[in-house]
Amino acid sequence: MTTSTASTSTLKRHRRRNKTLRRILTFYLPMALFIVFLLFPFYWMLMTAIKPNAELIPQGNFLEVNPFVVQRPTLEHFRFLLTETRYPRWFANTFTIALSATSITVVISFLAAFGITRIRFPGASGFGFAIYLAYLVPPALLFIPLANILIRLRLFDNILGLILIYPTFLMPFCTWLLIGFLKTIPHELEEAARLDGASWLQIMMQVILPLSVPGLISSTIFCFTLSGEEFLYALVFMSSPNNKTISVGLITELVRGDVFQWGPLMAGALMAAVPV
Repeated sequence: MTTSTASTSTLKRHRRRNKTLRRILTFYLPMALFIVFLLFPFYWMLMTAIKPNAELIPQGNFLEVNPFVVQRPTLEHFRFLLTETRYPRWFANTFTIALSATSITVVISFLAAFGITRIRFPGASGFGFAIYLAYLVPPALLFIPLANILIRLRLFDNILGLILIYPTFLMPFCTWLLIGFLKTIPHELEEAARLDGASWLQIMMQVILPLSVPGLISSTIFCFTLSGEEFLYALVFMSSPNNKTISVGLITELVRGDVFQWGPLMAGALMAAVPV
């Protein structure tokens, strides 16, 4: 009896050990590799941002220099970026544009998605698909007519112009995303609210909106990151240094021909990525 109990206990320990090993090999190890792969660019930006120029461009044998270790860390690149360039202004411009464009896009997209999915007017499904097709239009095809519009409105080289333009490519996808999310909310909820005498505005604000918070968060993240890193429109429509965004300012002001100021470039990219 004792031998049988000991054998059963040993078998259970072996099973637990095998299960733990299988869990490590099939989940924790792949997840660790994925996390390392995902975070390595940020680590490289940080290492480059705090390296002195002597370590960024070694004069001796390159094989003797470890590129993954900083021997004499410095904040000189951050000081240069914040005091000798217009980076603080670019940072303010970028987040002003991103926050404003995101707010406009999310509000209008939610109203459009609510009208398409909940009011269910004739042709609503086709209209929603047409909105998504508008997202597939390449932005490079639109910047010439949009430039003419901005010139006529006297908004060329003005951050207000970007705030008004960015929703044109953010709204289609954001609306399509919210349409898919609002379709998952049961219609019985609004029918019960209508039986209680609620208007469409009350249904939208008190019933649908609280249940749509996860979809709104996803849309906000998408809009904020896309408008914060947009390059083409910011490059074409902004010409004065004070109105540039981070993505354009770093490339146009810190790259001179074939000379790249890697320290300030990585410091600027790191400071722009951290808030996002």
